[in-house]
Amino acid sequence: MANKVVHEDKGGNVGSLRLLPWTNEGKACWLSPASDGSAISALADVMEAEQVRDGHEVLAHARRLMEGPDQLNLHVLKFIAVRLAECLSDVLRVAESRGIRLGVADSNPSDGVGEVSEEEPKAFE
Repeated sequence: MANKVVHEDKGGNVGSLRLLPWTNEGKACWLSPASDGSAISALADVMEAEQVRDGHEVLAHARRLMEGPDQLNLHVLKFIAVRLAECLSDVLRVAESRGIRLGVADSNPSDGVGEVSEEEPKAFE
C-alpha cells in the first residue's frame, strides 16, 4: 500500500494533502485537508474537470487530423504532439492527486510531482 502524504494543521486536523492541478513557478502546490470544501478546493475540482475535458477534446482533434494524412506536415505533427503532451501532463497530475487522496499513490510534497520538461524534442530542431 502506498504512503499517503499526511498533514496535521494547527487545529489538529489530520489528512492527506491535496495536490492541486496547478504549479507555482514549476513547484507543486498542495492544499491542506482542512481546506476540503473551500473555494480553492472547489476551484481545483473545476480546473481538474476542465483539464480532463480538454484532454478528450484534444485527443479527438488529433485523431481527426491524423485521419487526413494529406494535411499532415512537420508543423501540424509538432502541434499535435505538443498539445497531447500538455494534456497528458495535466491528466496525469489529476490522476496523481486523486490517487494520493485515495491512498493508492505515493508522493512527497517536495518531490516535484508532475514536473514536465518544457524543452522541445530534438527531432523538431
